[in-house]
Amino acid sequence: MLTRRTLVSGLSGLPLLTPVAAFGRHPLHKKLSAPAVHRGAAPPKPLVMLDPGHGGKDPGAIGISGTYEKHISEAAASELSRQLLASGQYRVAMTRSEDRFIPLEGRVELAQRHQAHLFISMHADALHDRDVRGASVYTLSSGASDAQTASLARTENSADRFAGPAFHGMSPDVQQILASLVSEETRRGSAHMAASIVNSFRNRIGLLTHPSRHAAFVVLKSSEIPSVLVEMGFMSNRLDEAALRQAVHRTQVASALKTAIDRYFASHPGIMTG
Repeated sequence: MLTRRTLVSGLSGLPLLTPVAAFGRHPLHKKLSAPAVHRGAAPPKPLVMLDPGHGGKDPGAIGISGTYEKHISEAAASELSRQLLASGQYRVAMTRSEDRFIPLEGRVELAQRHQAHLFISMHADALHDRDVRGASVYTLSSGASDAQTASLARTENSADRFAGPAFHGMSPDVQQILASLVSEETRRGSAHMAASIVNSFRNRIGLLTHPSRHAAFVVLKSSEIPSVLVEMGFMSNRLDEAALRQAVHRTQVASALKTAIDRYFASHPGIMTG
């Protein structure tokens, strides 16, 4: 009689089967090998995250002739992306490449998710004084460098009002706390990028009298990624708006920004090694 004991006893005398012996040379059971190591492979290119301001139900500033900031920022960012990719030196990601709304926190999260090496938010805001014109660049700080910049930061940080009642924006106190948590290394990188932009714009793109400024901009609060906000001009100024409506001028702005990006990474060779 065949019992469990006799069956086990009989099987104990058989040789153990390896997967190959048991299943033959079926393609699904090939012997696994370690992945090949390519020595001397080129390091990954640095990733630049471009952030066209506003979008969707948030038009941003509206120019004297009715131009929407959201359209200007997207067009300029797309041109800069084209130039960066054409150089073959960078990878590029954009927080948006179409007319849609993204909360400020979502923009920061996208940069972190992509592990960006540099974050550039692109804008063309409006001021009460319509005579003010020129480009400027902003970095994160718990306090504003001047009253005009403080007003710009309040305007930019209020963009999340378009997100509806389900989204709770951060209070100014919380924004200042978050700004204080940004690492010193990130601050230095942001300051260096801001200086590079000012130097690149000078003699090419009109600048404000004091073009490098700082305030508690929520969109710049990543603790790990050097981040700047670029005001390409002001939609409240007739001459700035007219210039930004022209593709040739946006191409010049993008070219100046690419030069600044090139200089930034040239002085940070460690980033190029991934």
